[in-house]
Amino acid sequence: MSDVEGIHAYIHGRVQGVFYRDFVKRMARPLSLTGLVRNLPDGETVEVVAEGERDKLEELLHNLETGPKGASVEVMEYEWRPVRHQFQGFRIRQD
Repeated sequence: MSDVEGIHAYIHGRVQGVFYRDFVKRMARPLSLTGLVRNLPDGETVEVVAEGERDKLEELLHNLETGPKGASVEVMEYEWRPVRHQFQGFRIRQD
């Protein structure tokens, strides 16, 4: 079994208004990841916080670089972080 870890990612580009958040949620759930995805107020950044097995997080990161049809990821920044066990399930945060 892989180590359980966390990631905090910012995806920049044409990632709002193209169902990117829904895409992330649909990718994360089958991987048994917990966390959240949300749009940031700048209109061109999506934030992802996720926890789970490292190999599953790496798979999610690979998908984040591509995104759904219609998205154009210009830059993806992320960092590994300790697991905080603060999430139940994976959700889209509306704020």
